[in-house]
Amino acid sequence: MSNKNLIIAERSRSIGNFKVGRILPFLSKRMVGPFIFIDHMGPTYVEPGNYMDVGQHPHVGLSTLTYLIAGQVEHTDSTGAHHIIQPGSVNWMTAGKGVVHTERTPESLKDGNAHEMHGYQIWVALPKDKENIEPSFFHAAANDLPNWQEGSVRYKLVAGEGYGRQSPVPVYSKLFMIELNSKEASHINTADNLYGEIGICVVSGSIEIDGEIIEEGNMLVSNSDDTCCFKIGDNSKVFLFGGEPFEEPRLIHWNFVASNDEILEAAKANWINKAFKMIPGDDSYIALPNMPFKDKK
Repeated sequence: MSNKNLIIAERSRSIGNFKVGRILPFLSKRMVGPFIFIDHMGPTYVEPGNYMDVGQHPHVGLSTLTYLIAGQVEHTDSTGAHHIIQPGSVNWMTAGKGVVHTERTPESLKDGNAHEMHGYQIWVALPKDKENIEPSFFHAAANDLPNWQEGSVRYKLVAGEGYGRQSPVPVYSKLFMIELNSKEASHINTADNLYGEIGICVVSGSIEIDGEIIEEGNMLVSNSDDTCCFKIGDNSKVFLFGGEPFEEPRLIHWNFVASNDEILEAAKANWINKAFKMIPGDDSYIALPNMPFKDKK
């Protein structure tokens, strides 16, 4: 089955008390470059009594990229990192052989008011020779990220390389994630600026390709590697993401990503037996769900 010319709509999923729109993985397109999982949170409002409270849960074989458009999330993990994620900044947590973290509404926002929440939770699979590295955490403030203007479109390089620029986020494979914000409708041509597979996620507004309008809540996978051409609508926001795909397929099971079943089985056993390093002073624990393995890429 061809993975080209795909338009992927968000599918509703429940994550704790929140509804999210799942973009990846998709049945006929498991990954775009090394990107293996994308959830769209919101836009919604966090109401009193319905705060985000995702307790301790594990990851292996991937890096998580949290990017907020509105709201705040308190991140704590077993590397010792503790950070309030702000809009426009990047939280990059590399699980490697295993990490545990929590995601909660900061205490400062538990003030009896409703607060907007809008953002993306993204998983980037690690190369096979990096699956067992030590876990680590990196934070980049919004003003640390390369940004520039081309005509009426503002660009921000969230992670990786593109357009002759490099993000400070320490990625482990050839990839890119770029935010585009338009004031007026403009033609975009990524030739000579990006590489590998290219996904276009329409956050707000719309894009037009070959006369077809793709509106917010959809992702399109370019019909050719290394380049894509489209028209971004006025007052629109899109993400370009992707990169060079891995030679080996990846398995995904719950919060674990791996190149083989043995890694996944070991991760499952370690979590059941509470052999992961946990967060000091936090007694929360999300049990391993009873779920089948998902298909390979």
